[in-house]
Amino acid sequence: MEGNLNALTTIFTEFYYWVTIVMMFLIHVGFCMYEVGVSRRRNHLKTLMKNAMAIPLVTITFYFFGWWIYFGFPNGPGIAGGLVTAPFAEPWNPLMGTHLSGVNPGETGVTPTDAALWHRLNGVFWGAFLLFSITTASIISGSIIERARSGAFWIVAVLVGSVLWILDASWGWHPQGWMVKLWGYHDAYASGVVHAIAGGAALAFLIVLGPRIGKFRPDGTARDIPPHNVWLVTIGLFLIFTGFWGFYAACNIPLISPATIAGQITGETWTATNIYLAPTTLSAITFNFLMSLSGGMLAGYIVSKGDPFWTFSMGLCGVISTSAGNDLYHPIQALLIGAIIPTICYKLHYFVERRFKIDDAVGAVAVHGYGGFLGVVVAGFMLWGQPSSPYEGFAHINPLGNFAGAVLMFVLGFVPTFVVCKILNSMNLLRVPAKVELEGVDFALNHAFEASVREVGTAEKAMIK
Repeated sequence: MEGNLNALTTIFTEFYYWVTIVMMFLIHVGFCMYEVGVSRRRNHLKTLMKNAMAIPLVTITFYFFGWWIYFGFPNGPGIAGGLVTAPFAEPWNPLMGTHLSGVNPGETGVTPTDAALWHRLNGVFWGAFLLFSITTASIISGSIIERARSGAFWIVAVLVGSVLWILDASWGWHPQGWMVKLWGYHDAYASGVVHAIAGGAALAFLIVLGPRIGKFRPDGTARDIPPHNVWLVTIGLFLIFTGFWGFYAACNIPLISPATIAGQITGETWTATNIYLAPTTLSAITFNFLMSLSGGMLAGYIVSKGDPFWTFSMGLCGVISTSAGNDLYHPIQALLIGAIIPTICYKLHYFVERRFKIDDAVGAVAVHGYGGFLGVVVAGFMLWGQPSSPYEGFAHINPLGNFAGAVLMFVLGFVPTFVVCKILNSMNLLRVPAKVELEGVDFALNHAFEASVREVGTAEKAMIK
């Protein structure tokens, strides 16, 4: 009976994560629609392909080294211990592929313990974290549209998606991460781990890249470059909302026994947990997801005077800004935080645009960067004193730990990306030439398309004669 129960739990967990991966793909459908909707006609195809090609690039690199980083670096290393061995996450290990049994004869690098846990779950866990990785990289894509070279973005996408974000996840989004142990860092649904680091990277890219030609008037004031297709933007954001349900569900472990956790949790009742193995429920995140989304949309509608782009973007910011604590918040807290932080981020977006001439085409730095940063900071105050982990001796959630964590996340995204963009810019590999930008990055593709249409039309007319 015990064996059957464990087998059923494993199969259910495998299917649970597989479904979240499918749902999270909607985030990227949404990103593509959203960015194409914001871009102008002459830039649609390159905008689409720049974002879409991050998917295979991050997938391949995450397979070869990103997954191993998560399990190998929770101690820093050198902060709370050394490098952790994780053979099941090494790309050449048999468990990083089809594996339906225990340790097979002659199989090296697989222990009975690893085989029991990972033979069915490694692929779906890897897939869920991969979708987090692609999301983190894709956040940057929209902010730099219409003037960044695709190759430069892809280099940064691999850096952020397969190295930087997964490193900070190992530190602050792992049951044994040193930030959780020593600082009491709490970020249940990745306000900082995904969004703040992506926002920091986007800001660094934008500073080096510069604004679109014509964005600022001679007197320094900003021109509004409205979305080409507001309907497409709106549908894209709705798909991102939908995909975020999968994102949230994938941040939980659906079913686990207290004995498996082996921390301070006692008793016989099996439970769902957050990423830190602390008990939570899908009901909790359902309440708080919808309340924070509603708070952000209402605030967005009011402060933007009904602008569709900002109404929906601030709804997304509402979810992001509460994600750090949505496993523990009361729904009214989620509603209020989800309304207040997006309002601040909206104001910050236009202040930074005016003051520093930062041209963020989709408000990604505000929605993800500022929203994620402030969300982590607020969670430190709102959840002050709550346990960060079920394990004995870990620091409790506190304002200083979460503030330091938020700064670390933002800086970890900003500094390496700034350095890489500076290097690319010095080699003229960061930005397209001014002529290409003015004609549109699709100029050559459009001419080839039109030439093909003319040729076919001419041939058809000749046949009629």
